[in-house]
Amino acid sequence: MKFNYLTKKVVAVLATIFIFNSSFITATESEESSDKNLTITCMKHNYNLNPHTSAYVSESQILVGLYEGLFSYDPITLDPLYAIAKNYRLSRDKKRWTFELRDDAKFSNGDPITAHDVKESWLRLISNPQAVFSSLFDIIKGSKEYRLNKATEDEVGIYIVDDYTIAVHLKSPASHLPKILCMPAFSVIDFANGAFSGPYLLKSIDQNTIVLEKNPFYYDYDKIDLKTITFIQCNDGKENTYLYNTGKADWLSDDYEAKSIIKSEDIRISAQFGTQYFFFKLNENSPLNCVTLRQALLEAAPWKTLRERTYVPATTFVYPLAGYPAVEGYVFTDTQNGILLAKDARKEMSLNEDEIITINFAIPDYEFYKKLAQALKEAWSPLGINLEITPVPSSLYLDSIEITNYDLYTYTWIGDFADPLAFLELFRSNSNLNVSKWSSSEYDNLLDQAALFTDENHAKLLAKAEQLLLDSAMVLPIQHPVSANVINLEAIGGWSINSFDIHPLKWLFKRETQDSIPNVVLK
Repeated sequence: MKFNYLTKKVVAVLATIFIFNSSFITATESEESSDKNLTITCMKHNYNLNPHTSAYVSESQILVGLYEGLFSYDPITLDPLYAIAKNYRLSRDKKRWTFELRDDAKFSNGDPITAHDVKESWLRLISNPQAVFSSLFDIIKGSKEYRLNKATEDEVGIYIVDDYTIAVHLKSPASHLPKILCMPAFSVIDFANGAFSGPYLLKSIDQNTIVLEKNPFYYDYDKIDLKTITFIQCNDGKENTYLYNTGKADWLSDDYEAKSIIKSEDIRISAQFGTQYFFFKLNENSPLNCVTLRQALLEAAPWKTLRERTYVPATTFVYPLAGYPAVEGYVFTDTQNGILLAKDARKEMSLNEDEIITINFAIPDYEFYKKLAQALKEAWSPLGINLEITPVPSSLYLDSIEITNYDLYTYTWIGDFADPLAFLELFRSNSNLNVSKWSSSEYDNLLDQAALFTDENHAKLLAKAEQLLLDSAMVLPIQHPVSANVINLEAIGGWSINSFDIHPLKWLFKRETQDSIPNVVLK
């Protein structure tokens, strides 16, 4: 469900569009009325609808309708709900999970969904080098080795018991497995026919609209209220506002003009389980491989300026959860200490005391980022640092991170499951999510140890890992993003504010209401 996300309304980045097959199944016409369509506005970009390689929140919002795995998200709490799985058993040592599948689950072409389909989907995910979330399955016996081409698929701990039972053997207990299995990346996929496993199928897609239609073979067909869901791709806030005010859009999930929304009470703003941050990429022979230099830079960072226009400032990397221990983050600027640390760093690197060190910051080509980068440049100059700022077209920015060798980049990351691990996996060694090239065996061990516990020790060990990451000065936390949707909950049911800003399409329905929009002229 998400690789990294520069928050919606900040940067829209192109992804390669992926459609398994153009021969989509069309639902049988019924007596359902035409008002069973929901229209949603979304960010405009080329949508990647391959669950294995998809990158953005906007894509996840669609994918939770098209594909389903063993579990799906609860529409309110986002806790795991049974989906294609109907039950599971856990061995006494907590390492063997045995999942019993529904025998009435079918793809959108009518073919049954079996344990063979589940296993094939997961093995293809693990072996796909473009599958950014595949390393989350490293908890499975042999999965990491298979992902790194050091083992065969027969050595992966995924076993078919019978047509409707599949077992997973873990290297160590991992209580968060059901949460991971909610994510679209771990859905069941029909590679042979391009059919869909979720409550909807893809009817059409172009540069302006994406239309989903009710899946006639979905096991919970009778519980699906909407016949079609239409996504209108539009980055024009004025146009989106017009569509909502005139009743042509039911839900604005992206840009709009808040002051022009007629029913201001329909604006839903909430904090997201995410963090916007800058991070260093450790290239060969880079001065930033020196942890003392990185610590100097973070001591002198202009934190007040970097966070002054944010709704929810972030001083740490992980979005704070209930029960998660406090971690010491970055709150105030200490330029003098930064200067002293920079001198120590030069000694460690055998550089002259007055030698200028050049660092290159690649930013999305937006004024917002240019101002932040300029603030860093001025703050780091007294340390003898020359910060070169390189704007990159926003449509290319994210894809450029892995193939370019600048020193500093920016991400906004939205967690995919309610656990600090959803953030900390980004810096685990050999993780597909780790583009920083930072590696720490101590950090990795803490994550592994945390997986053994389901009590408060789980959070304590993860907090210790986060503290290690912050003390290593790899990330500059800026803010926790907010979501801002516009939707009339008196007219639309099954939609709830949540920290992922993901709203499972299965549960959405239209209520019978009387239109109360005043007779106005919009200019």
